This record gives sequence, C-alpha cells and structure tokens, in this order.
Amino acid sequence: MLERDEKLVAAQPKILAFHNKAKFEHAGAAGGYLDRYGFPFCCGRIMDKVEYDLGQYDDEKEIFWASGAALFIKSHAWKEAQGLDEDFFAHMEEIDLCWRLKRMGYRIGYCPDSTVYHVGGGTLNASNPQKTYLNFRNNLYMLQKNLAISQVFTIIFIRFWFDFAALVKFLLDRKFKDAWAVSRAHQSFFLNIFKNAKKRNNNLQLENKTGEYKKSIIADFYLDKKQKFSDLDQENFF
Repeated sequence: MLERDEKLVAAQPKILAFHNKAKFEHAGAAGGYLDRYGFPFCCGRIMDKVEYDLGQYDDEKEIFWASGAALFIKSHAWKEAQGLDEDFFAHMEEIDLCWRLKRMGYRIGYCPDSTVYHVGGGTLNASNPQKTYLNFRNNLYMLQKNLAISQVFTIIFIRFWFDFAALVKFLLDRKFKDAWAVSRAHQSFFLNIFKNAKKRNNNLQLENKTGEYKKSIIADFYLDKKQKFSDLDQENFF
C-alpha cells in the first residue's frame, strides 16, 4: 500500500486484541482520528468503548494517525520529521509524529488487509497514575507543537477546562493519585512551555487535515451517546 503512493508515508494494520481476537484493541483499532480539541480516538474504539470486528471497517483509507503499536513508516519521512519526540517517553508520541508528517503535506493510511494482535498495557496498565500523567501532559505538548498559531492559545485554554473537569471527576471517584497526575501534567506543561515552543515549525503551511473531526468527541460520546465510529456523522470529518 505504501509503495503505491509516494505521499502516503506511514500506515498501520488492523489491530485486534490478543486476548479477545474478535474485538478491536484499544491502541489503534482500525485507524486513529483527532477531534477539534486534540482528543484522539479510533475507528472501532471511542473512549473506553471497543467494538467487535464484524468486517465493518475493512476498507483501505486515509486516517489522521497510525498507532505506534504497529507503525510502518518510510525511512525518508522518518528522517525528515526527525522521528519520535523523546520528551514524550510514551503515549501519543506517534500521534505527534503523524501530525508533523501531515503538516508536511504527507498522508497516513490504514491497511485492513494486514492484521496484528496486540496484548496491550505492556508499558503501563490502564490503572497506573503515571499513564494518566503522560496522557494529559503529552496531549498538551502535542497541541502546543502542532496547532496553527491562530488556534493554539484558544484550544489549549479550552483543554484546561476539559482537564479540570477530569481532575474533579477523579476526586469524586476518590482516585486521588490520578487527580494529582493531571495537576502534575499541567505543571510540566508550563515548566516546559518555552522548550516546546522552540519545537514548533511555523513555516509548514501544507497541512493535510484528513481524519480531523470538526466536533468534540467528548460531547458526542457522553451527551449524544455516539459510542461507535459508525454513529458519527461523516460530514463532520475533514
């Protein structure tokens, strides 16, 4: 698939769960997307709702990001984008890489003819507060690095309120370590704000927005109860 299109520089296969091979796996599923506020989700997995693979997502297509669980990338594109940002350590570093590639005018693909089975949780399990910290911190890092300069302040300000709501929810659920992890993530963001600002490349104006969702996936999921990718209105995607 990569060889057919010179602009298609990275791709992922269909990713199913190793322990339940009939279901998609959380980390990647059938291709990654990003909503307008920087929240990632997947075809086949929105938030914590993972779909069964019934052949409903067997079409080859362009996506926003390919999962690092099984990422194929052309070497020249890897070198041009300078690879993964090692300051991320883990979580969302592949989304950051794919976003940078898209800002260069390249495309990211999903190849359903290939399937892998992912165990999941090999680095940090879902209940680990360090995972919470990295997810919240790295998402802010990614937004600062890649949003258009006209959007970066507004979107990050809105994200602060989303994150505050998450922190309150953790406190109400008595998950105090996770609440502290969200606070630590914001502290790290502000401590590194000038370092990350230097990573921005404001000269890239060829951004490919395919796979970006124009609405809030959080609102759609919790308020409108759209919990499957097929429930989302396709006209709301770039």
